[in-house]
Amino acid sequence: MSEQSPGSGDDVRNVVIIGSGPAGLTAAIYTARANLEPLMIEGEPSSTSDQPGGQLMLTTEVENYPGFPEGVMGPELMANFRSQAERFGTEIDTAKVSRVDLTERPFRIWVGDTDGPPSHLAQSVIVSTGAQSLMLGLEAEQRLLGHGLSTCATCDGFFFRDQDIAVIGGGDSALEEALFLSRFGRTVTVIHRRDSLRASKIMQDRALANDKIAFRWNTVVEDMVGEQSLEALVLRDVLTDEITTEPFGGVFVAIGHRPNTDLFKGQLELKDNGYLVTHDGRSTTSIEGVFAAGDVQDDWYRQAITAAGSGCMAAIDAERWLEEHAV
Repeated sequence: MSEQSPGSGDDVRNVVIIGSGPAGLTAAIYTARANLEPLMIEGEPSSTSDQPGGQLMLTTEVENYPGFPEGVMGPELMANFRSQAERFGTEIDTAKVSRVDLTERPFRIWVGDTDGPPSHLAQSVIVSTGAQSLMLGLEAEQRLLGHGLSTCATCDGFFFRDQDIAVIGGGDSALEEALFLSRFGRTVTVIHRRDSLRASKIMQDRALANDKIAFRWNTVVEDMVGEQSLEALVLRDVLTDEITTEPFGGVFVAIGHRPNTDLFKGQLELKDNGYLVTHDGRSTTSIEGVFAAGDVQDDWYRQAITAAGSGCMAAIDAERWLEEHAV
Protein backbone atom coordinates (compact mmCIF):
# COMPACT_ATOMS: atom_id res chain seq x y z
CA MET A 1 0.00 0.00 0.00
CA SER A 2 1.15 3.54 -0.68
CA GLU A 3 2.53 5.32 2.37
CA GLN A 4 0.02 8.06 1.73
CA SER A 5 -3.38 7.53 3.29
CA PRO A 6 -6.45 7.67 1.06
CA GLY A 7 -8.42 10.89 1.10
CA SER A 8 -11.45 11.17 3.31
CA GLY A 9 -14.98 11.22 2.00
CA ASP A 10 -15.02 15.02 2.45
CA ASP A 11 -12.36 15.46 -0.25
CA VAL A 12 -13.50 15.39 -3.87
CA ARG A 13 -10.90 13.72 -6.07
CA ASN A 14 -10.46 14.65 -9.71
CA VAL A 15 -10.12 11.01 -10.69
CA VAL A 16 -10.64 7.74 -8.87
CA ILE A 17 -9.48 4.61 -10.68
CA ILE A 18 -11.24 1.42 -9.57
CA GLY A 19 -9.04 -1.58 -10.30
CA SER A 20 -5.49 -1.90 -11.49
CA GLY A 21 -3.84 -4.17 -14.03
CA PRO A 22 -2.31 -2.77 -17.24
CA ALA A 23 -5.41 -0.65 -17.91
CA GLY A 24 -5.77 0.95 -14.50
CA LEU A 25 -2.07 1.49 -13.96
CA THR A 26 -1.62 3.07 -17.39
CA ALA A 27 -4.58 5.35 -16.65
CA ALA A 28 -2.90 6.22 -13.36
CA ILE A 29 0.39 7.11 -15.07
CA TYR A 30 -1.33 9.39 -17.58
CA THR A 31 -3.68 11.12 -15.14
CA ALA A 32 -0.87 11.62 -12.63
CA ARG A 33 1.33 13.21 -15.29
CA ALA A 34 -1.62 15.48 -16.11
CA ASN A 35 -1.53 16.72 -12.47
CA LEU A 36 -4.94 15.23 -11.73
CA GLU A 37 -3.67 13.57 -8.53
CA PRO A 38 -5.47 10.26 -9.13
CA LEU A 39 -6.44 7.81 -6.43
CA MET A 40 -6.28 4.17 -7.47
CA ILE A 41 -8.18 1.57 -5.43
CA GLU A 42 -6.31 -1.47 -6.68
CA GLY A 43 -8.14 -4.38 -5.06
CA GLU A 44 -7.13 -6.93 -2.45
CA PRO A 45 -4.53 -9.72 -2.83
CA SER A 46 -6.94 -12.24 -1.32
CA SER A 47 -9.64 -11.54 -3.89
CA THR A 48 -9.99 -13.58 -7.08
CA SER A 49 -12.15 -10.94 -8.74
CA ASP A 50 -9.94 -7.87 -8.32
CA GLN A 51 -6.39 -9.11 -7.88
CA PRO A 52 -4.07 -6.07 -7.65
CA GLY A 53 -2.08 -5.96 -10.87
CA GLY A 54 -4.69 -7.98 -12.73
CA GLN A 55 -4.34 -11.34 -14.42
CA LEU A 56 -0.64 -10.83 -15.20
CA MET A 57 0.06 -11.33 -11.50
CA LEU A 58 -0.99 -14.95 -12.05
CA THR A 59 1.22 -15.57 -15.09
CA THR A 60 4.87 -16.44 -15.47
CA GLU A 61 6.87 -15.27 -18.47
CA VAL A 62 5.35 -12.68 -20.83
CA GLU A 63 7.05 -12.60 -24.23
CA ASN A 64 4.63 -10.56 -26.33
CA TYR A 65 4.67 -7.27 -24.42
CA PRO A 66 6.64 -4.70 -26.48
CA GLY A 67 9.94 -3.48 -25.08
CA PHE A 68 11.07 -6.73 -23.46
CA PRO A 69 12.95 -8.71 -26.13
CA GLU A 70 13.97 -11.39 -23.61
CA GLY A 71 10.51 -11.54 -22.04
CA VAL A 72 9.48 -10.45 -18.55
CA MET A 73 7.70 -12.13 -15.67
CA GLY A 74 4.09 -10.99 -15.31
CA PRO A 75 4.41 -9.84 -11.66
CA GLU A 76 7.64 -7.98 -12.49
CA LEU A 77 5.95 -6.15 -15.35
CA MET A 78 3.07 -5.11 -13.11
CA ALA A 79 5.47 -4.03 -10.36
CA ASN A 80 7.16 -1.75 -12.90
CA PHE A 81 3.79 -0.32 -13.95
CA ARG A 82 2.94 0.33 -10.31
CA SER A 83 6.27 1.99 -9.50
CA GLN A 84 5.92 4.26 -12.50
CA ALA A 85 2.40 5.28 -11.46
CA GLU A 86 3.60 6.06 -7.93
CA ARG A 87 6.60 7.98 -9.23
CA PHE A 88 4.26 10.54 -10.79
CA GLY A 89 2.15 10.87 -7.68
CA THR A 90 -0.61 8.28 -7.93
CA GLU A 91 -2.06 7.49 -4.52
CA ILE A 92 -2.74 3.77 -4.20
CA ASP A 93 -5.15 2.16 -1.78
CA THR A 94 -4.82 -1.63 -1.52
CA ALA A 95 -8.47 -2.27 -0.80
CA LYS A 96 -11.64 -3.50 -2.48
CA VAL A 97 -14.47 -1.20 -3.50
CA SER A 98 -17.66 -2.46 -1.91
CA ARG A 99 -20.19 -0.03 -3.41
CA VAL A 100 -20.48 2.85 -5.87
CA ASP A 101 -23.19 5.43 -6.46
CA LEU A 102 -22.92 6.96 -9.92
CA THR A 103 -26.34 8.60 -9.94
CA GLU A 104 -24.99 12.10 -9.33
CA ARG A 105 -21.72 14.01 -9.09
CA PRO A 106 -19.55 13.93 -7.24
CA PHE A 107 -19.65 10.17 -7.57
CA ARG A 108 -19.60 8.26 -4.30
CA ILE A 109 -17.37 5.27 -3.61
CA TRP A 110 -17.31 3.02 -0.57
CA VAL A 111 -14.47 0.83 0.67
CA GLY A 112 -15.48 -1.63 3.38
CA ASP A 113 -18.60 -0.65 5.32
CA THR A 114 -21.38 0.45 2.98
CA ASP A 115 -23.73 1.74 5.69
CA GLY A 116 -21.76 4.82 6.60
CA PRO A 117 -20.72 7.83 4.52
CA PRO A 118 -18.75 7.16 1.32
CA SER A 119 -15.02 6.63 1.60
CA HIS A 120 -14.27 8.77 -1.45
CA LEU A 121 -15.93 11.37 -3.67
CA ALA A 122 -14.87 11.76 -7.30
CA GLN A 123 -15.53 14.14 -10.17
CA SER A 124 -14.65 11.35 -12.59
CA VAL A 125 -14.19 7.59 -12.36
CA ILE A 126 -12.17 5.19 -14.48
CA VAL A 127 -13.35 1.59 -14.19
CA SER A 128 -10.60 -0.99 -14.79
CA THR A 129 -11.79 -3.95 -12.74
CA GLY A 130 -10.94 -6.46 -15.47
CA ALA A 131 -12.37 -9.91 -16.06
CA GLN A 132 -11.55 -13.36 -14.80
CA SER A 133 -11.17 -16.58 -16.73
CA LEU A 134 -13.66 -19.21 -15.67
CA MET A 135 -11.86 -22.25 -14.29
CA LEU A 136 -12.80 -25.85 -13.56
CA GLY A 137 -12.57 -25.49 -9.79
CA LEU A 138 -9.80 -28.06 -9.33
CA GLU A 139 -7.29 -27.60 -6.54
CA ALA A 140 -4.45 -28.31 -8.97
CA GLU A 141 -5.33 -25.27 -11.06
CA GLN A 142 -3.89 -22.90 -8.47
CA ARG A 143 -0.63 -24.87 -8.41
CA LEU A 144 -0.23 -25.31 -12.15
CA LEU A 145 -1.46 -21.98 -13.54
CA GLY A 146 1.50 -20.66 -15.48
CA HIS A 147 3.23 -24.04 -15.23
CA GLY A 148 1.59 -25.93 -18.07
CA LEU A 149 -1.90 -24.58 -17.43
CA SER A 150 -3.01 -21.45 -19.26
CA THR A 151 -6.15 -19.56 -20.20
CA CYS A 152 -4.71 -17.66 -23.18
CA ALA A 153 -3.36 -19.35 -26.30
CA THR A 154 -2.17 -16.13 -27.93
CA CYS A 155 -0.23 -15.34 -24.75
CA ASP A 156 1.34 -18.74 -24.11
CA GLY A 157 0.98 -20.94 -27.17
CA PHE A 158 4.59 -20.42 -28.23
CA PHE A 159 5.81 -22.15 -25.06
CA PHE A 160 4.16 -25.43 -26.09
CA ARG A 161 5.87 -25.98 -29.41
CA ASP A 162 5.93 -29.66 -30.47
CA GLN A 163 3.99 -30.78 -27.39
CA ASP A 164 0.68 -32.57 -26.97
CA ILE A 165 -1.84 -29.93 -25.87
CA ALA A 166 -5.34 -30.18 -24.47
CA VAL A 167 -8.04 -27.53 -24.79
CA ILE A 168 -11.05 -27.74 -22.46
CA GLY A 169 -14.31 -26.35 -23.79
CA GLY A 170 -16.73 -26.55 -26.69
CA GLY A 171 -17.53 -23.00 -27.72
CA ASP A 172 -16.02 -20.57 -30.20
CA SER A 173 -13.32 -19.55 -27.71
CA ALA A 174 -12.18 -23.15 -27.27
CA LEU A 175 -11.98 -23.77 -31.00
CA GLU A 176 -10.20 -20.48 -31.59
CA GLU A 177 -7.64 -21.54 -28.98
CA ALA A 178 -7.32 -25.00 -30.55
CA LEU A 179 -6.81 -23.62 -34.07
CA PHE A 180 -4.19 -21.16 -32.86
CA LEU A 181 -2.39 -23.83 -30.82
CA SER A 182 -2.28 -26.16 -33.83
CA ARG A 183 0.43 -23.88 -35.21
CA PHE A 184 2.71 -24.87 -32.34
CA GLY A 185 1.68 -28.18 -30.81
CA ARG A 186 2.33 -31.66 -32.12
CA THR A 187 -1.30 -32.48 -31.40
CA VAL A 188 -4.25 -30.58 -29.95
CA THR A 189 -7.06 -32.47 -28.20
CA VAL A 190 -10.34 -30.67 -27.53
CA ILE A 191 -11.98 -32.10 -24.41
CA HIS A 192 -15.73 -31.48 -24.22
CA ARG A 193 -18.31 -32.77 -21.77
CA ARG A 194 -20.95 -33.24 -24.48
CA ASP A 195 -21.10 -35.08 -27.82
CA SER A 196 -21.57 -31.91 -29.86
CA LEU A 197 -20.00 -28.47 -29.89
CA ARG A 198 -21.59 -25.15 -28.96
CA ALA A 199 -19.32 -23.27 -31.36
CA SER A 200 -20.51 -21.63 -34.56
CA LYS A 201 -20.70 -23.83 -37.67
CA ILE A 202 -17.78 -22.12 -39.37
CA MET A 203 -15.53 -22.62 -36.35
CA GLN A 204 -16.55 -26.27 -36.11
CA ASP A 205 -15.80 -26.82 -39.80
CA ARG A 206 -12.34 -25.27 -39.45
CA ALA A 207 -11.45 -27.32 -36.38
CA LEU A 208 -12.81 -30.60 -37.74
CA ALA A 209 -10.83 -30.09 -40.95
CA ASN A 210 -7.56 -29.52 -39.08
CA ASP A 211 -5.49 -32.73 -39.06
CA LYS A 212 -3.74 -31.73 -35.81
CA ILE A 213 -6.97 -31.36 -33.84
CA ALA A 214 -8.72 -34.34 -32.26
CA PHE A 215 -11.81 -34.46 -30.04
CA ARG A 216 -12.60 -36.27 -26.81
CA TRP A 217 -16.36 -36.24 -26.53
CA ASN A 218 -18.42 -36.78 -23.37
CA THR A 219 -15.32 -36.27 -21.27
CA VAL A 220 -14.52 -34.12 -18.24
CA VAL A 221 -11.24 -33.37 -16.46
CA GLU A 222 -11.25 -34.82 -12.96
CA ASP A 223 -7.73 -33.76 -11.98
CA MET A 224 -4.40 -32.44 -13.23
CA VAL A 225 -1.19 -34.32 -12.50
CA GLY A 226 2.13 -32.64 -11.74
CA GLU A 227 3.80 -30.84 -8.87
CA GLN A 228 6.13 -28.37 -10.57
CA SER A 229 4.52 -28.46 -14.02
CA LEU A 230 1.67 -30.21 -15.79
CA GLU A 231 2.35 -33.84 -16.68
CA ALA A 232 -1.05 -35.41 -17.37
CA LEU A 233 -4.81 -35.06 -17.10
CA VAL A 234 -7.16 -37.41 -15.30
CA LEU A 235 -10.19 -37.80 -17.57
CA ARG A 236 -13.61 -39.29 -16.94
CA ASP A 237 -16.03 -40.50 -19.59
CA VAL A 238 -19.41 -39.11 -18.48
CA LEU A 239 -21.28 -42.01 -20.13
CA THR A 240 -19.29 -44.93 -18.74
CA ASP A 241 -17.50 -43.28 -15.76
CA GLU A 242 -14.26 -44.83 -17.04
CA ILE A 243 -11.21 -42.99 -15.67
CA THR A 244 -8.05 -42.62 -17.72
CA THR A 245 -4.83 -40.67 -17.17
CA GLU A 246 -3.32 -39.22 -20.32
CA PRO A 247 -0.04 -37.27 -20.67
CA PHE A 248 -0.17 -33.69 -21.93
CA GLY A 249 2.48 -31.00 -22.04
CA GLY A 250 -0.03 -28.19 -21.72
CA VAL A 251 -3.69 -27.55 -21.08
CA PHE A 252 -5.76 -24.49 -21.95
CA VAL A 253 -9.03 -23.87 -20.12
CA ALA A 254 -11.40 -22.11 -22.52
CA ILE A 255 -14.81 -22.21 -20.89
CA GLY A 256 -15.37 -18.47 -20.87
CA HIS A 257 -14.65 -15.24 -19.03
CA ARG A 258 -16.60 -13.27 -16.47
CA PRO A 259 -16.20 -9.47 -16.35
CA ASN A 260 -15.95 -7.93 -12.90
CA THR A 261 -18.98 -5.66 -13.30
CA ASP A 262 -21.17 -6.59 -10.33
CA LEU A 263 -20.50 -3.18 -8.73
CA PHE A 264 -21.98 -1.39 -11.72
CA LYS A 265 -25.11 -3.41 -12.51
CA GLY A 266 -28.15 -1.18 -12.66
CA GLN A 267 -26.00 1.93 -13.06
CA LEU A 268 -23.84 1.50 -16.16
CA GLU A 269 -24.98 0.01 -19.45
CA LEU A 270 -23.83 -3.59 -19.87
CA LYS A 271 -23.72 -5.90 -22.86
CA ASP A 272 -25.71 -9.11 -22.75
CA ASN A 273 -22.52 -10.94 -21.70
CA GLY A 274 -21.98 -8.59 -18.76
CA TYR A 275 -19.18 -6.44 -20.17
CA LEU A 276 -19.36 -2.65 -19.86
CA VAL A 277 -20.50 -0.78 -22.97
CA THR A 278 -18.18 1.97 -24.21
CA HIS A 279 -19.23 4.33 -26.97
CA ASP A 280 -17.90 5.76 -30.24
CA GLY A 281 -14.59 3.89 -30.12
CA ARG A 282 -13.65 5.68 -26.92
CA SER A 283 -13.74 4.85 -23.21
CA THR A 284 -16.95 6.73 -22.45
CA THR A 285 -19.72 4.79 -20.71
CA SER A 286 -23.43 5.45 -20.37
CA ILE A 287 -22.77 8.00 -17.59
CA GLU A 288 -20.87 11.22 -18.28
CA GLY A 289 -17.67 11.37 -16.30
CA VAL A 290 -17.37 7.60 -15.97
CA PHE A 291 -14.89 5.82 -18.23
CA ALA A 292 -13.94 2.18 -18.68
CA ALA A 293 -10.72 0.52 -19.77
CA GLY A 294 -9.25 -2.93 -20.14
CA ASP A 295 -10.88 -6.33 -19.97
CA VAL A 296 -13.94 -5.05 -18.11
CA GLN A 297 -15.11 -3.63 -21.45
CA ASP A 298 -13.07 -5.70 -23.92
CA ASP A 299 -14.61 -9.08 -24.73
CA TRP A 300 -12.62 -9.51 -27.93
CA TYR A 301 -8.86 -8.91 -27.59
CA ARG A 302 -8.20 -9.40 -23.85
CA GLN A 303 -4.47 -8.68 -24.12
CA ALA A 304 -2.20 -6.74 -21.76
CA ILE A 305 -1.12 -4.37 -24.54
CA THR A 306 -4.68 -3.53 -25.59
CA ALA A 307 -5.66 -3.08 -21.95
CA ALA A 308 -2.78 -0.64 -21.44
CA GLY A 309 -3.77 1.23 -24.60
CA SER A 310 -7.36 1.57 -23.44
CA GLY A 311 -6.09 2.81 -20.07
CA CYS A 312 -4.30 5.60 -21.91
CA MET A 313 -7.52 6.39 -23.78
CA ALA A 314 -9.55 6.53 -20.57
CA ALA A 315 -7.05 8.85 -18.93
CA ILE A 316 -7.06 11.27 -21.86
CA ASP A 317 -10.85 11.11 -22.11
CA ALA A 318 -11.16 11.84 -18.38
CA GLU A 319 -8.67 14.71 -18.55
CA ARG A 320 -10.47 16.36 -21.48
CA TRP A 321 -13.87 15.81 -19.90
CA LEU A 322 -12.74 17.49 -16.68
CA GLU A 323 -11.35 20.42 -18.70
CA GLU A 324 -14.57 20.80 -20.68
CA HIS A 325 -16.61 20.86 -17.50
CA ALA A 326 -14.23 23.27 -15.78
CA VAL A 327 -13.73 20.92 -12.85
